[in-house]
Amino acid sequence: MADVLGGIVEAFQLIVTGDPEILGIVSRSLLFSGTAVILAILWGTPLAMLIAMKEFRGKTLLKTYFSTLIGLPTVVLGLILFLIFSRGGPLGFLGLLYTPAAIIIGQAILVTPILVSIGVSAIESVDPEIMSLSKTLGASESQAQVAVLKEAASGIILSDIASFNRAIGELGVVLLVGGNIAGFGIRTDVLTTAISRNVQIGEIGLAVALGILLVLILFTINIIIVVLRKANYIVELAKAPYFRLKRYRETK
Repeated sequence: MADVLGGIVEAFQLIVTGDPEILGIVSRSLLFSGTAVILAILWGTPLAMLIAMKEFRGKTLLKTYFSTLIGLPTVVLGLILFLIFSRGGPLGFLGLLYTPAAIIIGQAILVTPILVSIGVSAIESVDPEIMSLSKTLGASESQAQVAVLKEAASGIILSDIASFNRAIGELGVVLLVGGNIAGFGIRTDVLTTAISRNVQIGEIGLAVALGILLVLILFTINIIIVVLRKANYIVELAKAPYFRLKRYRETK
């Protein structure tokens, strides 16, 4: 019990004093996860728009597929990517294994189903008349799609935040393709892997400090989600009287 209490006290001391080791791990985690989410947005958002705005055979099956992938065990994805990036794998010649690039790619692939699934739901919830009205007013197909995307912006942003939340708290993929390297030169240890390593070597104080910071980051992200949802509700509530008055005037 004394060791546990001592570790907790040490953890707060490390956080308050701004320990360089902790700051480095936190900054790497934010950088890797943030870059991964941006990368996933580049292909995930257009894919969500395509699925939501187009009618094609197998659409329901494709949506179900992405929803199912959200629950894919991260260790399984990590194993698949390890085999692909390993020296004998199809992309082994790129030398990506145990590098920051492998972590970023792995996290980007991991969060893509979240981006697509939530994005499709957000876009499909937009009133279909917005697309028709935009075209009636002379907008092109792409301009009409942008108008729909603007209406679904709050849902898209929520999917981005949820994806970052998943990425920064992920362990399996990062551990298998990043290697949890903490030596000199290229470092691939992030919050989750560093916590695991420090527990194994008995550095309880450092592990607890990293755990506290990870929880604080995730808590902050969830607070942002709640604020955004409330802000969107308030905006929609404020718009409602205007649109009701507009419809009333149009009927007169």
